[in-house]
Amino acid sequence: MRVGQKNKLTYRWARKGSRPRAVHDQRTQSTYLFGAVCPERGTGAALVLPACNSEAMQLHLDEIATKVTPGAHAIVLLDQAGWHGAKALKVPSNISLLLPNSTAKKTSGSSCVKIGLSNRIFKSFDNIVDHCCYAWNTLIDQPWKIMSIARREWASVGYSM
Repeated sequence: MRVGQKNKLTYRWARKGSRPRAVHDQRTQSTYLFGAVCPERGTGAALVLPACNSEAMQLHLDEIATKVTPGAHAIVLLDQAGWHGAKALKVPSNISLLLPNSTAKKTSGSSCVKIGLSNRIFKSFDNIVDHCCYAWNTLIDQPWKIMSIARREWASVGYSM
């Protein structure tokens, strides 16, 4: 997910009938948080990278591969992003890539991570990276939250990261 200045405004809790204000930055620095979670173990792997392309996806797959339990096999759900299916990708042997159908939606920690990253003004690029790392580490420190959000009946086939 892209994180940075020129952020999107998100919904917030407020009294009925009120119109709460939220900050909106017009600057354009950003970075990308590549994250994957294991719903069975409540763990994950992530990288904060300056670009979103096939090279970044390769680094992300390599990082995920290092977190897969020895002897286990990970299934990584993808969306239609061009770099997800790039021919240049070398998928590690302990990972399979899956393009979900309409009943199997991509699930990640992004909904949890966004909580700490939306509706804010970042001071600098380094500040964006720091906030991404903090938000991801906060999510990883709560395995029960990962399990709650990411676990799906159709996906419980006995694999783990």
